[in-house]
Amino acid sequence: MLGFLQRPVLVKADVNLNVVALTVMGLLSRLWGLTYPRAVVFDEVYYGQYISFYMKRVFFLDGSGPPFGHMLLALGGYLGGFDGNFLWNRIGAEYSSNVPVWSLRLLPALAGALAVPMAYQILWELHFSHCAAMGAALLILIENALITQSRLMLLESLLIFFNLSAVLSYLKFSNSQKRRPFSPSWWLWLTLTGVACACAVGTKYMGVFTYLLVLGVATVHTWHLIGDRTLSNVCVLCHVLARAVALVLVPVVTYLLFFYVHLTLLCRSGPHDQIMSSAFQASLEGGLARITQGQPLEVAYGSQVTLKSAFGKPMPCWLHSHQSTYPRIYEDSRGSSHQQQVTCYPFKDVNNWWIVKDPGRHQLEVSAPPRPVRHGDVVQLVHGMTTRFLNTHDVAAPLNPHAQEVSCYIDYNISMPAQNLWRLDIVNRESDAEVWKTILSEVRLVHVNTSAILKLSGAHLPDWGFRQLEVVGEKLSRGYHESTVWTVEEHRYGRSQEQKERELELHSPTQMDVSRNLSFLARFSELQWRMLTMRSDDSEHKYSSTPLDWVTLDTNIAYWLHPRTSAQIHLLGNAVIWASAGLATALYTLLFCWHLLRRQRRLCDLPEDSWLRWVLAGALCAGGWAVNYLPFLLMEKTLFLYHYLPALTFQILLLPVVLQHVGEHLCRSELQRSVFGALVVAWYSAACHVFDTLRPLTYGHKSLSPSELQALRWRESWDILIRKYQQDPTQ
Repeated sequence: MLGFLQRPVLVKADVNLNVVALTVMGLLSRLWGLTYPRAVVFDEVYYGQYISFYMKRVFFLDGSGPPFGHMLLALGGYLGGFDGNFLWNRIGAEYSSNVPVWSLRLLPALAGALAVPMAYQILWELHFSHCAAMGAALLILIENALITQSRLMLLESLLIFFNLSAVLSYLKFSNSQKRRPFSPSWWLWLTLTGVACACAVGTKYMGVFTYLLVLGVATVHTWHLIGDRTLSNVCVLCHVLARAVALVLVPVVTYLLFFYVHLTLLCRSGPHDQIMSSAFQASLEGGLARITQGQPLEVAYGSQVTLKSAFGKPMPCWLHSHQSTYPRIYEDSRGSSHQQQVTCYPFKDVNNWWIVKDPGRHQLEVSAPPRPVRHGDVVQLVHGMTTRFLNTHDVAAPLNPHAQEVSCYIDYNISMPAQNLWRLDIVNRESDAEVWKTILSEVRLVHVNTSAILKLSGAHLPDWGFRQLEVVGEKLSRGYHESTVWTVEEHRYGRSQEQKERELELHSPTQMDVSRNLSFLARFSELQWRMLTMRSDDSEHKYSSTPLDWVTLDTNIAYWLHPRTSAQIHLLGNAVIWASAGLATALYTLLFCWHLLRRQRRLCDLPEDSWLRWVLAGALCAGGWAVNYLPFLLMEKTLFLYHYLPALTFQILLLPVVLQHVGEHLCRSELQRSVFGALVVAWYSAACHVFDTLRPLTYGHKSLSPSELQALRWRESWDILIRKYQQDPTQ
């Protein structure tokens, strides 16, 4: 029975020494001197703040992308024992001793290092030659911009890694499909493709374009598989279902998992709470949760409430009124009602409290038992501190004359009747008998007399309105909009009919005993929507650039400058590689169109397997460049050179593909091949020379003399000479 112990256990493995060597070189190029500089470099000041939030489990909102990339950076900090106590307030600030710089920069550096052997593997799986695969990997290895970006606490190297992982996994799956479909390796690579796509999207939103590219290629392959008459209907159905599960369901579940972990970790109230809804804020520890715990759930007649605008723009605010009135005459000579002002106030204040009153009764306290307010009920809103009724009428609003003025009615004994009846419209109701709920219900208040809807216009009132936000009655309903939606944030049952006692009650804090939490899907939906609709800072930046500047490498970014020496780090691309990659993309497009036209004429210059390999390489490499570059041409946001790096990586992969194609199919004689090979070697030597020249600015380890700095700024000097020549050709 134990006879197997008498025989030695043998393990056989095929080790590709090329991949091992490339991995070692990649690690050396990215990990060497990783803790230098021990100072905040460029966007580390941006991502470092979020790492500190993770360490302290404080909620934050970043509109630049999903949380997976941030969590990976935070993982490095966690493994290094970072406590989150560092003030990320300026670029160049020296890191304190409690900041584990090596750990924080480790994962981006590893991702950048592994991109080198992955480039080799991708071209190898595409069935190109060993020389082409090595060429692609070595170009990734010596590209200065990729090295710089991967050695810092930034996300681009992680995005590139997951993009390449998705492509490589799909190619391995595709090749397994030809050999052993439904084998363990087949399932492994198919599932890893979906996971890698989810990781790319979870790192940055731009990852969705690579995901769509892989999904498109998989769809084409599946379409051809459906047309294979050698497969049974059941087999075809299994293939389709397997791809649907692995490439659609798995990425969706993985993406949701990222947010689940993110929201589980960030359970405490923080500085970004006000961007979220009251319900979301109440689900966090501290902050609003301390106020809203134990509040009555159902709003009843006599309830005292604060109404927060769901719009949250230009800032979160609450329906508010005060003793001051609208001016009799506005600056544009229009008259007003001179009634008590109603505004939206961005701070907690006792004047934010309103009492929900039954129009048919005089009482302002909650009866026993409470009578809940339901969807469709008509109510009056009484301002708690002044006891005046919320009112709107056919008078133009102060800043938006097309809308009605909203006021609290003062009886001046003139012919202007009070119009203070409002119908409750619960937007997110499940039935027409829905009860108005604290925090959970999103409501619109529709004026009974004029059908105007209470709306936050978002405009700041002049000094007479204390720069508070204007509230209007929107007469022209344009469908659902957050600016017309309000939620009850603070709520208590009023207990006193006397005004003085009620004022004391409004000044006192609410009682609290239990917490009310949102479901994960509700929190995910709101957070995802806020991230997608959050406006980025569109202000011009010193180092911002346009997508056209990237292709010509007509831009760079100064990342860091030593405060005492001339040592510095710049994001600079290897000009030889960038120019060659751009030419290779153009040449591939021309050759593809040429071969396509020739094939249409039944002139097949390429064997069928070479043609399919050529098309697939173009779809993944040229397509990868296009989907990661062209969308930026349509974006109206501040852009930087590093946004081009994912597209550049795919373009570099295409370069050896084009070179091999030219050498094999366009060079007819041995002499032509020899000359072409010599040119390729010379070109690669030039790329290595540029890498070595720019190395001081890539790593920042060397203090440069003024003459060395001037030599590195060759392009700037060339532009100056051109301008001088244009001004005076005789010079």
